[in-house]
Amino acid sequence: MSPTIPSTMDRPHFIGIGGAGMSGIAKILAQRGAQVTGSDAKDSETAEALRALGVAVRIGHDARHLAADTTCVVVSSAIRAENPELAAAAERGIPVVHRSDALAALMDGTRPIAVAGTHGKTTTTSMLAVSLSALGLDPSYAIGGDLDAPGSNAHHGGGEIFVAEADESDRSFHKYAPEVAIILNVELDHHANYASMDEIYDSFETFVGRIRPGGTLVISADQAGAVELTSRVRDIGELNIVTVGESADADLRITKINQRGLTSEVTVLLDGRMLTFTVSVPGRHYAHNAVAALAAGIALGTPARNLASALAKYTGVRRRLQLKGEAAGVQVIDSYAHHPTEMTADLEAIRGAAGGSRVLVVFQPHLFSRTRELGVEMGQALALADASVVLDIYPAREDPIPGVTSTLIIDAATAAGADVTAEHSKDAIPDVIAGMAKPGDLVLTMGAGDVTDLGPLILSRLESQN
Repeated sequence: MSPTIPSTMDRPHFIGIGGAGMSGIAKILAQRGAQVTGSDAKDSETAEALRALGVAVRIGHDARHLAADTTCVVVSSAIRAENPELAAAAERGIPVVHRSDALAALMDGTRPIAVAGTHGKTTTTSMLAVSLSALGLDPSYAIGGDLDAPGSNAHHGGGEIFVAEADESDRSFHKYAPEVAIILNVELDHHANYASMDEIYDSFETFVGRIRPGGTLVISADQAGAVELTSRVRDIGELNIVTVGESADADLRITKINQRGLTSEVTVLLDGRMLTFTVSVPGRHYAHNAVAALAAGIALGTPARNLASALAKYTGVRRRLQLKGEAAGVQVIDSYAHHPTEMTADLEAIRGAAGGSRVLVVFQPHLFSRTRELGVEMGQALALADASVVLDIYPAREDPIPGVTSTLIIDAATAAGADVTAEHSKDAIPDVIAGMAKPGDLVLTMGAGDVTDLGPLILSRLESQN
C-alpha cells in the first residue's frame, strides 16, 4: 500500500486527540507524512506517544489551537457543538470531518477487515493485528485500545490489509466498505442512539450491506442477536457468510475450549480436520474472538494453520483482563467491561482462573443512559464476585439523568445476594480494598471510565501495609 494522505487531511487538527479511536487515526496520518495537530482535555501517555511522532498536542480546548493552514478538523461524536475549536472551524470555513470518515479515507486502496459487535471488537481487532503482523504481512490497523504500550493502537503498515474496529455506537460503521466483516454479537446498547432491537438490527443490516461484492461476513452461530441478523441478511447477493461458534451447524465449529489458568486451548473443526491452538488470555468469550479472527484471516487467503499458530502471539490488550501487578499476595487485574454481558463474561473467566481464590471487584458504571436501562443486570452480574465496591457513575459525554445513580446497581446486586457496598470517593478506594483484600485474592477494577487509574494506587497501598 502506498503511503497516501487524502488531500484535505494533510494538515488535520484533532479535537479530543487522546481518545482511543482518534489517536489511532492521528498516528496513521502522522506516519504517512501529514502535519498533525490536536488538543485534549488532559495530558496522557497517549499524548506523549503522539508527540514522539511529531504531533503537536496541546492541553485544553482553545480556538487559537487551530493553525492558520489547518486543512480540516477531525471530531468524534463525543465533541459538542459548543467546543471553541469546533466553533472556530465553522467560523473559518474549515471542513469538519467525523472520525469514521477519516478512517474510511485511510482504508481506501486496501483490503479492509472491519470488526463489529456489541462486545469484543477491540480484542478481536487486536488478535488480527498481532497475528497478521507475526506472519510478516505488516497490516495497517486502527484499534480502540492499546496492545501493550501507549500509542500501540494503530500502525501504518506496508501490506495491503487494513484491520479496523467498526463502532456501531453512533452508526459510524456505516461509512466503511470492508472486504471482510466480523460481527461478534448483536445486543441492545448505546441507549442514547438506539431505542429498540429493531433499530439495532437495521443498523447492522446497513453495515452488512456495505461489504464489498464477493466479500465475506464472519458472524457468530451462537449468540441470539447474531443468529437473527444472519437470517435477515441471507439474501444479500454476492455475500459469503461464514458462521463460527460452538453450534453444531457452525461453518467453523469450536469443538473444545480448555481453560488453563490465564490461557485457553481451543480446538476447531475445519474442513473435516481438527485444529488446536492456544489463546493466551482466559475465558470462553476470548476463545470465540480468536476463532472469529481465524475465520476472517482465512477469508483473506491466509493459511489456517499458520494463522492459528500466529494467534498464540497475542498476549492481550490494555484493560482487557490486564494484569496490573501483585502486592502482598494480591493480584490486581483491570477490565474494560461495562455492559452486563461483558461483566459476566470477564467475571466467569476470572472465576475459572482463580480456582478457590476470592474475587473482589471495584466497579464504576459508565454512562447514565446505560445505567438506567441495564443497571439491574449490572447488579446481577456483580453477584459473581465475592465482594464488590461500586463507585458513582462515570458520565463521559452525558449529562446526569434525574433519579439515575449507582444505587440502581447496588440494590439489584443486594437483591441477587451479592456483598456490595457504595463508595462515592474514588480516592478512598485504595484504603477500602487494602482493608478487604487478603493474600491470594484477585482484585478486579472494572468499567470503561477512569477506574483504570486505581490499579497502581491499590497496588501501592497494599505494598505499603505489607
